[in-house]
Amino acid sequence: MEPATYAVEPQPVGPPWRLWKEVGAEEAARQGVFAPVYSVSFGARNKIVIAPGDSRSMTLILDKCEGYCRGVDGRAGPNLACEGCERAVATRLDDCGSWQTVWLEPDAVVRRPSGLPAGAPPDWVDLGRVEHRVPPVELDGSWNRRWEAAIGVALAHLVAVTDDRPVNLPEGPVAELLGHAVGRYLPAGPDARTVGLAGPGIRLPRPRPDILLVPRHPLTGASWHQPGHEGAVVPLDSGVWAYLAHPGETSPTPATGGLPEGVLRDDYPLPLRPWRPLTPHHQAFEATLVRLPAVRDLRLRRNRDAYSQAAGEESS
Repeated sequence: MEPATYAVEPQPVGPPWRLWKEVGAEEAARQGVFAPVYSVSFGARNKIVIAPGDSRSMTLILDKCEGYCRGVDGRAGPNLACEGCERAVATRLDDCGSWQTVWLEPDAVVRRPSGLPAGAPPDWVDLGRVEHRVPPVELDGSWNRRWEAAIGVALAHLVAVTDDRPVNLPEGPVAELLGHAVGRYLPAGPDARTVGLAGPGIRLPRPRPDILLVPRHPLTGASWHQPGHEGAVVPLDSGVWAYLAHPGETSPTPATGGLPEGVLRDDYPLPLRPWRPLTPHHQAFEATLVRLPAVRDLRLRRNRDAYSQAAGEESS
């Protein structure tokens, strides 16, 4: 989370956990899980997540600070207590492989106005601003973690709307950055469905694609809607979408010719090139797919089970 921002998760999050074999499909579906998983969360709904630096007047509950790499992962439930009343009010996550966050228990906190003037809420037009774009590569040459998570979420939606069938991506940044990831999750073959990028300020190509990649609203999370389009849409993180839609200048070489031999310049650095293709975050893909009702279809279940097994073999 960015400083001074928060988000609300409507689905159950965190402990207590119950095994799928004990819960059953119907009760798991009421918790928003539509495919077999090891365990189902029965934690509170509507938890509020904030940046750790924005938390105040809380102290760690030392006997609930379990974790792995000398961090805390919240496995035992709320591990932060109010300094005044000592009531458990939040869960701090700060362990390897986890986003650094603080999750506030919805029944233990109360929203109070700060009295400060609120800034203007972001609008769709703000997605075209340079500062809203999230570059896919970090300064150290690694892939941006937000991109890895966002692509995992988007691909789960793509698998669902295509019914696990082939797709053709549009040429340009979408194919260059997402082609490898799509190839890992969807089969190749004939009768592929076409995918196009759509959103504010973009003119759709003709003929109109079967599936549209659209941004989520940066405030509400609602998917952008193309007037007159009744086909399938795949929501995408607005910062990732903004980069794909408006990548800016990407060519590190002159349009014609090249630099003379022996001439070195530092005013136009070469673009960063990670050592591996962009790979979606598997847990983001898995957690999103099992919460889509379409995963009940046996064809999608086979896709999910096959990829889960492959991901497990790669990590072992």
